[in-house]
Amino acid sequence: MNEQLPGRPTSHSRVTLSRIMTAIDVNLYGTVHGGVLMKFVDDVAGASAARHSGGTAVTAAIDEIVFVEPVRVGDLVHAYAQVNWTGSSSMEVGVKVVAERWDVVPNEPVTVATAYLVFVAVDVSGHPRNVPPVLPESVEDERRFREALIRREHRLARRAAIQRARAEGEKAE
Repeated sequence: MNEQLPGRPTSHSRVTLSRIMTAIDVNLYGTVHGGVLMKFVDDVAGASAARHSGGTAVTAAIDEIVFVEPVRVGDLVHAYAQVNWTGSSSMEVGVKVVAERWDVVPNEPVTVATAYLVFVAVDVSGHPRNVPPVLPESVEDERRFREALIRREHRLARRAAIQRARAEGEKAE
């Protein structure tokens, strides 16, 4: 799995999904359920990862999801995704979710959520496969790439700290 593939520009991975939120999407408070938005985020991120990697990519982690504003029935919601960073088989995908309020004029889109997800490209047997490097195209893409590296370092450090703590706990038992 050490074959280097030709890189793909960030724009190659950009995907947008849109849908109108309906009454079946609401929670007990009358706003759209967070789980509905999480699935929407995972769907758009998965499409972005699959487009970039050229095949199947599976969700490995949701690194962060922040709900900024509630989403209401009737809102036209758009989820924008792109690959921010790639490893040998993994990819970080950034997602921004905005809503167009149907009952507000002027109808300026409102950011309602942001998220970062990690995907792993897999072959038909479910084993990790190489992905092309992402090639940032703008200053914004470069910033996203750098910040993705920071999030990756934090994920790896947290995993190592938890493994150390578990090992110490097993020794004490």
